[in-house]
Amino acid sequence: MTQPPDALALAAAIKARRLSAVTVLEAMLADIARRNPALNCFTAVTVERARSQAQAIDDAIAAGKDPGPLAGVPFAVKNLFDVEGITTVAGAKLNQKNPPAAQDATVVARLKQAGAVLVGALNMDEYAYGFVTINAHFGTTPNPHDPSRMSGGSSGGSAAAIAAGLVPFTLGSDTNGSIRVPASLCGVYGLKPTYGRLSRAGAFLFSSSLDHVGPLARSLPDLATIYDIMQGPDSADPVCTQRPPEPVATSLTQGIEGLRIAQLGGHFERGMEPLVRDILTEVLQVLSVSEAVEFPETHRARAAAYIITACEGSQLHLDRLRQSPMEFDPATRDRFLAGAMLPAAWYLQAQRLRRWYRDRVREIFQHVDVLITPTTPCVAPPLDQTTLEIDGELYPLRPHLGFYTQPLSFIGLPVLSVPIHRPGQLPVGIQLIAAPYQEANLFRVAAQLERRGVGGRG
Repeated sequence: MTQPPDALALAAAIKARRLSAVTVLEAMLADIARRNPALNCFTAVTVERARSQAQAIDDAIAAGKDPGPLAGVPFAVKNLFDVEGITTVAGAKLNQKNPPAAQDATVVARLKQAGAVLVGALNMDEYAYGFVTINAHFGTTPNPHDPSRMSGGSSGGSAAAIAAGLVPFTLGSDTNGSIRVPASLCGVYGLKPTYGRLSRAGAFLFSSSLDHVGPLARSLPDLATIYDIMQGPDSADPVCTQRPPEPVATSLTQGIEGLRIAQLGGHFERGMEPLVRDILTEVLQVLSVSEAVEFPETHRARAAAYIITACEGSQLHLDRLRQSPMEFDPATRDRFLAGAMLPAAWYLQAQRLRRWYRDRVREIFQHVDVLITPTTPCVAPPLDQTTLEIDGELYPLRPHLGFYTQPLSFIGLPVLSVPIHRPGQLPVGIQLIAAPYQEANLFRVAAQLERRGVGGRG
């Protein structure tokens, strides 16, 4: 697969006038036009607007102005983020009837203010309810490493576009693993920050008490820089914290001395394929990890997360389900209908368990800084696979791709999925997990893995 330069390298070349933003953009637009029919990553390409943005970057540089840290770098976003002048479809046929967005989502606007050039919107599971990006309306986004396999979801277009080399970074959203699962299957970095750390204003939400937005990238320094640019309070998002930005890019050179790192065991050791287990073992050895800890009642926490997701998602779409049920993707509609019939008492009990589970996990983080576990139990499954074997039993594939991610989203922890590539093998993702607001520790450990030649690009 063709791989473009990393975002920071591109920005440096453009600012130094070794490249022009317009030249970079035109090359990427041509690549997208040629390859996207097979890859199906993009659902919309903002050609003329991107050309105008790129020309403005070149003009600013020629005038001696600072165009920003991402000067002229093309990027794309999951099609649930508002892009001014484009209808936010969120993977749904029903949303195509909506008027175009009046303004960009907050995080999109912040990236554009930093000089990045938006080139389009990316495919996803309908309404972000899925782990596969097999969409009845917008088609399937296959895995660029093997088109017969899944890219993961629901941010499948976001991960696949990077893996295919169409753009150096993208934005996705994560309710129960929708950034991390495709990042793992496609072999790129994916960050789910602490709940409320990045503004969700202008993003079409799925389950408000669980939803996060975050970046995906091929390069760890790119990911850190992009995250730092998007940080900051936003009055337009009531859950976006008022904490000041806490930059993580400087943490990439700090090493891991003093960090207490442990393996996350119990539930998170079940069901992994031999290759996933072998890579996890190697990562633990490279980091000299000998301790293991276990979250209590994780199977119940995962069940509670599913109930909350189903209830909140179905309530959000209740009117649409009543008025136009046949306009939904059948795989999405049936789960929303099931969620609408869950008793309110189940939802309340799930929220009680959530608080209890959150408090127990925070106690564990009094003694550990970073926990390690795989992102998915397997490499990218074939597109027609419907079941997943866990400890000798078969389970439905789609929900169980989130077997290791869902219990972490449930309580808003920051998690970074690190890609591990081995010659002749499909990529494997490893999750690094920290206490709330400790994203810098995740980047320290990921950078150490890169220095040791374990994590990072293929």
